[in-house]
Amino acid sequence: MTLNEDSSLELHDVSLTLKGERLFAPIDLVVPAGEAATVMGPSGCGKSSLLAYICGTLAPAFAPQGAVKLAGSPLDGLPPEQRHVGILFQDDLLFPHLSVGDNLAFGLPPEIRGREVRREQIDTALTEAGLAGMADRDPATLSGGQRTRVALMRTLLSRPRALLLDEPFSKLDVELRDRIRGFVFDHARANGIPTLLVTHDPADAEAASGTTIELL
Repeated sequence: MTLNEDSSLELHDVSLTLKGERLFAPIDLVVPAGEAATVMGPSGCGKSSLLAYICGTLAPAFAPQGAVKLAGSPLDGLPPEQRHVGILFQDDLLFPHLSVGDNLAFGLPPEIRGREVRREQIDTALTEAGLAGMADRDPATLSGGQRTRVALMRTLLSRPRALLLDEPFSKLDVELRDRIRGFVFDHARANGIPTLLVTHDPADAEAASGTTIELL
C-alpha cells in the first residue's frame, strides 16, 4: 500500500480560539508524504485540539482559524469519514469484545469484500507487525507494545492519506518506546503517509526527525 508521493499535509495560518482566547500562535507547516513533523508543548496548550481540528472532530466550543489541506485539497468543512486521516491516541482503543483479527477487520475499507480477501489483508498486516498467527487472540492477552502495533495496523488498513499521533508512545516503557516509535515512523515512511506527532517528549521529536514546532 504505497500512497501518492504528492500527498502532503499542509497547515496554513492555523490557530484555535476558546472562549475568546487564542490557544497558540498561528501555525504554518507542510509535512511531505512519508515524512513526520512534531508539535510540542505542555499539557493544555491545545496540541490534541489541533489534531481534532485536522481530523474533523473538534468540539463546537473551539473556533478554528486558518486552513488545512491534504494532497492539495481543503479539509475544512468535510466530515471526518471523508478526510481520510488516521489517528493514534495514548490508549490503543482496541475493541475488547473482538479478536485481534476482527479489530483489524474494522479498519478495512468497505470496498474490500470477500472473506478470503479480507483475511489475507489482515494476515499480511499481522505479519508486517511481527504478530503473525495472532488473528484469533484476545486483545487482553497482548502486551502494550503488541496492542500499539495492532492499533497502528488497523489505522493503516483504513488507507489514511495522513497520520496523526496523539502521544501514542507515552505509556510505554523506555526500551519499548524506542522500538515502537521506529515501527510507526518506518511504516508511515514506507507507505508515503505524511505524519504529524504531538508530544511533550523531546525524544519523540528526535525520532520523528522532521520539523518541530513549539506551541506558544
